[in-house]
Amino acid sequence: MEKLNFTLGAVRNLRSSVRQCFEKLADGTGPEQSEENNAKFLLEFQENFNDINHQIKELEGIINSLQVPPAPYYLGNTTYLAQETTQDRQALYSQLVNSYKWIDKVPRYPAVHDHSLLAYNNLNVNSLRRSYIYNSQKRGRVQYSTCNTPDPDHTDNLFSEISHPNTTYKVCRPFGSSAVVLITISHVLKAALVCKGVLIEWVSVKGFDEHIDFDDLFAESRYAVFRKVQENTQAAMLHFFSPTLPDLAIKSYMAWFHSYSRLFVEPCKRCGKFLATGLPPTWRDLRTLEPYHEECKN
Repeated sequence: MEKLNFTLGAVRNLRSSVRQCFEKLADGTGPEQSEENNAKFLLEFQENFNDINHQIKELEGIINSLQVPPAPYYLGNTTYLAQETTQDRQALYSQLVNSYKWIDKVPRYPAVHDHSLLAYNNLNVNSLRRSYIYNSQKRGRVQYSTCNTPDPDHTDNLFSEISHPNTTYKVCRPFGSSAVVLITISHVLKAALVCKGVLIEWVSVKGFDEHIDFDDLFAESRYAVFRKVQENTQAAMLHFFSPTLPDLAIKSYMAWFHSYSRLFVEPCKRCGKFLATGLPPTWRDLRTLEPYHEECKN
């Protein structure tokens, strides 16, 4: 175990050194461009690169010296972590135990059984509703618009009218009446908009070389830059929402979304750098569409 722990420590040190090297590369030489600064930057990078090569050779030697264990290591309850890596589900066992204890008491308390039966009936009636409470009475409120209209032709016509350079929009319906709009912006990114009528309910952003899977539209991109872009697009989705003018809201949102066509070629409007903390400017101003880093937008 000591050799294994020493090997894991060497791996952590190598990863830390590689990360620091790329962070220095992302920061660059700074706003002052001079031969002295460039020479100093190249010298520091060469030292970091040689240090990384040295650590890699040491790690290879350590790995070659490891021996196959005669029996698997006993890792206790940590062996179950590989079965479910999602953070919010790692405490599933304790929740199941509490649920079992609660259900075990149901026959002893008729009121609990009646409550469970009532909840079951409500959930079955409202399986596709956003609310678990069913109300058959008509509400005395005015329907503002057709933002959640089930008419598919209205959604198709709306996105057919939207046109931006080097951007394509394709409307498909893999889930029935709800539309999924596939957006491809130049060679930069892909996105999927899940719409109920012309009401956008979810936005998924992926890299241009990634595949959008309809079976799991909630899966995030493997690139940090597009995960950050997805967070910003979802925030902008709420900003542009308008129940009184849904068509105009969609067109304004698409115009804002198209500003990401220059994601990797425009510097930050405030600091003037292309990269900050290893990422390009992932935020676009909601009015001017100017690019900003996450640290510079406030």
